[in-house]
Amino acid sequence: MVLDLMGRGRTADVYALDDAWVLRRHRDGLDARAEAAVMTYVRDHGYPAPRVRPDAGLPHSDLVMERLDGPTQADAVLRGEVDPTEAGHELGFLLRELHAVPARPGGHVLHLDLHPENVIRTAHGPMVIDWANAEEGAPALDWAVSALILAEVAVEPGRAEAEPVRVALAALLTEPVPGVDGALDEAGARRAANPTLSAEEKRRLGAAVAHVRWLLSR
Repeated sequence: MVLDLMGRGRTADVYALDDAWVLRRHRDGLDARAEAAVMTYVRDHGYPAPRVRPDAGLPHSDLVMERLDGPTQADAVLRGEVDPTEAGHELGFLLRELHAVPARPGGHVLHLDLHPENVIRTAHGPMVIDWANAEEGAPALDWAVSALILAEVAVEPGRAEAEPVRVALAALLTEPVPGVDGALDEAGARRAANPTLSAEEKRRLGAAVAHVRWLLSR
């Protein structure tokens, strides 16, 4: 069976199955069962995550989920369809709503990769994708990771997206949960250990952490 490639991320490829479903396949064979479970859990509690379809016989690295129509939040901002300030507030809303989902034994569900490219703006509202990094823990870490990912773009010299991302980041941090500053070091360590980041991206982490701390101190 020949699959229709829709897109390639840093670690996975997405294929169209039909008008309703897509197949997400990890290139490194990462087991997607835990990701499917957390997506189902948060969706069952009203959070905007794609539906997951159990498919017997597929490799554990494959995940069949609802096909979403609409631009990413990042694309919508760059096309002028969404104001960067609105985008930052929307990210904050999605983080708060996620952490309002009933906690599991290990703590609140954390996405740990919630940024504009992982928000699809559908006709029914924003939907959050790519739950491969999800864990349980304290909400401050989730906020710190999201802020740091935005800051990595905001401090990159010559990056066309830097200015709207700076605006979105400032909006995101207007009213963060307590403890974000204290969680930044762990967020930075996690980003530094991420094998998908280039050496240059890792070199900017210090400046990104400093930028977030500056915004939090204002």
